[in-house]
Amino acid sequence: MKLNIRSQELGSKGLYLALYLMVNLSPISANAQNVHLNGNAGGKRFDGVGAVSGGGATSVLLKDYPEEQRNQVLDLLFKPKFGASMNALMVEVPGDGNSTQGSEPSHMHTKDDLNFNRGYEWWLMSEAKKRNKKITLDANAWGSPAWVGNGVFWSQDMADYYVKWIQGLKSVYGLTLDAIGCRNEKGVSIDFVKRFRKTLDASGLQNVKIHAFDNWGKDKFDWVKDLETDLELRNAVAVIGNHTMSEVATPEEVKKLSERLNKPIWNTEEHTYKEGFDCEITLVKSFNENFIISGATKIVNWYLVGSVYPTEPYAETPAAMIANSPWSGFYRTREALWGYAHYGQFAEIGWQYLNGASGKLNSGGTYVTLKSPSKDYSVIFETKDAKINQTATFTISGALSASKLCVWRSNEREQFVRLADITPKNNSYTITLDPKSIYSISTTTGQQKGSFTQIPTEKKFPFPYYETFDEYVSPKQYGYLPHYFADIYGTFELAERPDNKGKCLRQVVPVRPISWAPGWQAYTILGDDKWQDYEIGANVYLNQGDTAGVMGRVNDVGSGYGTIPKGYFLQLGSDGQCRLVVSRGKREKNKPVGDAEQQAIIKAGKDYSEGGEKILGVVKIANVLPGTWHNLKLVFKGFAITALVDGKPVLNVTDTLYSHGMAGLLALGGETKLSTPYFDNVLIDAPGAESPTPTISSSNIKPMYRDIQK
Repeated sequence: MKLNIRSQELGSKGLYLALYLMVNLSPISANAQNVHLNGNAGGKRFDGVGAVSGGGATSVLLKDYPEEQRNQVLDLLFKPKFGASMNALMVEVPGDGNSTQGSEPSHMHTKDDLNFNRGYEWWLMSEAKKRNKKITLDANAWGSPAWVGNGVFWSQDMADYYVKWIQGLKSVYGLTLDAIGCRNEKGVSIDFVKRFRKTLDASGLQNVKIHAFDNWGKDKFDWVKDLETDLELRNAVAVIGNHTMSEVATPEEVKKLSERLNKPIWNTEEHTYKEGFDCEITLVKSFNENFIISGATKIVNWYLVGSVYPTEPYAETPAAMIANSPWSGFYRTREALWGYAHYGQFAEIGWQYLNGASGKLNSGGTYVTLKSPSKDYSVIFETKDAKINQTATFTISGALSASKLCVWRSNEREQFVRLADITPKNNSYTITLDPKSIYSISTTTGQQKGSFTQIPTEKKFPFPYYETFDEYVSPKQYGYLPHYFADIYGTFELAERPDNKGKCLRQVVPVRPISWAPGWQAYTILGDDKWQDYEIGANVYLNQGDTAGVMGRVNDVGSGYGTIPKGYFLQLGSDGQCRLVVSRGKREKNKPVGDAEQQAIIKAGKDYSEGGEKILGVVKIANVLPGTWHNLKLVFKGFAITALVDGKPVLNVTDTLYSHGMAGLLALGGETKLSTPYFDNVLIDAPGAESPTPTISSSNIKPMYRDIQK
């Protein structure tokens, strides 16, 4: 601020007033902050910043992208000094049950089953490691198959289940797991973590660290005090891991205990549910404050990439990128990706948080200083809560580079832009920080805002769509998962037809899993939630006691904690019982629908309000026997709905509840068991149209596991 003052024109009081204003309104003097960086000060090890794949089958559509665009997305996420440059990845250890948006296939559906080629997390970890050899790999389970502990998660079976998964990761994919949790957000079991540590050690996995117990809420740190008095527990838990420290910070006594016992604190799931630049700057603020306030040296955000259908919960908001249109190859970055870049492109795991060089800015915001094992260092600032410009003057001493510093900034107008370098003079320099901005300054070089040109235009889901599954000559090369299907509960895998006449799809989970979220029935979805008038048909093969179905106008798949969809379902049992049902979403008490309850609904003709189902029609179909194929079809024309079995109309109803939505396949079950039917020749087309030729979606999609033999 400048004041034009001529002292001879002022009285003494006026002169004093002018001097007071000059001193107290000057931006430099009022908002200046001095920071001393001592390269010999030491500090806690930086264990990384990254994201979670899983906790809801969040990467399911990424695997189905054409290889060129798939590689571009992976580069933007993991390639050093290019995009987000994440240096920490956590994945879900799949368990066949819903864990937010959907389910992922287990490597052990039953106790006697073992297959390390199922699913896509193996592939994702391999691709991340291929791009960044220094990236750390972490894992945790949200749930497990029902056979584990005869329905008890905290069991020796679960410890063995984990060990098998880690061994498969190493033996098949050549990857070493760095750390693993006990279970995501499901309480504490001191006995289990001790048992788990012994099992890991006995299996030659002494170097795999256990973090515990990965919970959220005010009581998440209550168990930590036992580390001081329980030697076996202390030897079992290497890392104090919990979630959402931006909501409930680490108590001071826990921070002191972690330092005393030399056990780092990790935030194994942070959440940032915001849009646009607000998401990006809030992300960086949470990263900074996780260390400054909670002492967390590793932070992974839920979740990595939005590769789920838009009708699913949390389809976009937390993710760094959106890649949910593999049939077109279109993808896009969210501003949040560049929040990760402000860390990932300026520090590596094994650096240290420099003591005395992280904290709050005087006029709003935070800063963190990270030092390399040599002399390089980086400072990450965020000024989300600042209202005015402010300056920070740094003096450097000790083992720190005196080289010039690159400066990168993000704000509401532009993301990750390089500004003029700063050259220290006499081991000192000053930076001016705008409000509501992110800055990274560093003595390192090579940063860039990576991008790709000519990203394909977004297109609608292919229509008509006809899948025979015969294109998947080697199902294991595709992780046993067909393109574009998203399992919400249970697992639908590529399989041989029971009559050996080609490939088909089968729901393979025989018993309800120990699921993280309350389960409904096994189902998988695909298509476009804007579809209105269309028909969905499939051939189904029913084992004794099975009930299978096709789904239409599915426009909601649950809240993220619960999987009951909204839509219409045509169901056929092996006894010939055929039902047309409309579901209104989340069920009372999230209770599974067993056969007995279904019969009670039918008998009573009950029309559930929000939280249940309405039976629109029931008919007995002759000549339906276990071990035979039958065709089911739902046709939607306006509010008229026709159900067909083997090409013959069996039910005609009018219902006005839903006018649009996706398609899907359904395998019903009772309170404990699930049906395991086969599905083939899935056809989605205009009502009454002639059958199209099969949709060969894999012609430009390379298998994830192409080096695996047939």
